[in-house]
Amino acid sequence: MTNGVNAAIFALSEEQLAIREMARDFAAEKLAPNALEWDQKKHLPVDVLREAATLGMAGIYTREDVGGSGLTRLDAALIFEALSLGCPTIAAYISIHNMVTWMVDSFGSDDQRRRWVPALCRMEKLASYCLTEPGAGSDAAALRTRAVRAGDDYVLDGQKQFISGAGNPHDFYVVMVRTGGEGPSGISALVVEGGTAGLSFGANEHKMGWNAQPTRAVIFESCRVPVANRLGAEGEGFKIAMKGLDGGRLNIAACSIGGAQAALDKSVAYMRDRRAFGKRLDEFQALQFRLADMATELEAARTLLWRAAAALDRKDPDAMQLCAMAKRFGTDVGFEVANQALQLHGGYGYLSEYGIEKIVRDLRVHQILEGSNEIMRLIVGRALIGDRR
Repeated sequence: MTNGVNAAIFALSEEQLAIREMARDFAAEKLAPNALEWDQKKHLPVDVLREAATLGMAGIYTREDVGGSGLTRLDAALIFEALSLGCPTIAAYISIHNMVTWMVDSFGSDDQRRRWVPALCRMEKLASYCLTEPGAGSDAAALRTRAVRAGDDYVLDGQKQFISGAGNPHDFYVVMVRTGGEGPSGISALVVEGGTAGLSFGANEHKMGWNAQPTRAVIFESCRVPVANRLGAEGEGFKIAMKGLDGGRLNIAACSIGGAQAALDKSVAYMRDRRAFGKRLDEFQALQFRLADMATELEAARTLLWRAAAALDRKDPDAMQLCAMAKRFGTDVGFEVANQALQLHGGYGYLSEYGIEKIVRDLRVHQILEGSNEIMRLIVGRALIGDRR
């Protein structure tokens, strides 16, 4: 790594600092004051999402000729951490939307890019990513949703599970389907637009966290989709899915770090005001040590995240491995720091009005989605022993 790249990672440019400040201001003004209410009412704030889009946050690393912001993965990491200071749930949905927008921009034809991406960058269409199935989670290459060619269409049958954002009136889905034989080489990527005949949804799932974004099954029953909606060639879907997940893993790590940072900040403020045994809590050395460990772990996770994001921007050979490391470490640290913050609040941390228990609930799922942390270990372990399966 050159000295110039080292400097870029560890000293943010004025532009990056301004981008981060913009996202922090948006989070403080638009997300944080409403996060608990959205969680309790299971409400996805489409109007607020579209406000984020006007600031360029719906196509962060999408090319500018179709309405994107043309920023880097490192810039995106800064944005998602900042947004998560206000609400990890909404930040995480914006991350998913960005991943889909980037997929269409990167793998779609010029006609597809110009047809779909501008509306995605304005969040006139809300995007969902459909890979997981009831019987194919970590083993994504075993998916069964089938697309059979019928003239100029594909006919889709099958079901996707745990799909974030599904069922909105302005929806847009990138769906991984089986168009060929078994294994990764038989998978293709199709765009299914909301309102397509044969597309339906399961009930909104009752979840531990992430309540402000809906999670539903997406069901295809003789669902006809034009061949013109395929991204890339037949059989390239799994490659597209995995490339999308590299960036998605960085984003979700950033969301974990941002949520945990908010929890840590709340703890420092609480301990400054709370007294016990005649002293403020922040005067107890044992508790100071705990805060120090929490801050150190977060800084280590943030540094690894920036390292991985810079590698992905450069398309380094080890970028996938670094993204897996950053996702595993960032989401594990994020949850643990948030959980420690709850403990430091005592009984008050368990009450919803303090906002800590929501962060804990929201961050727990980050260790599962975008590839579970067990799968992240598998990716890293295989890279270490030279197994490229």
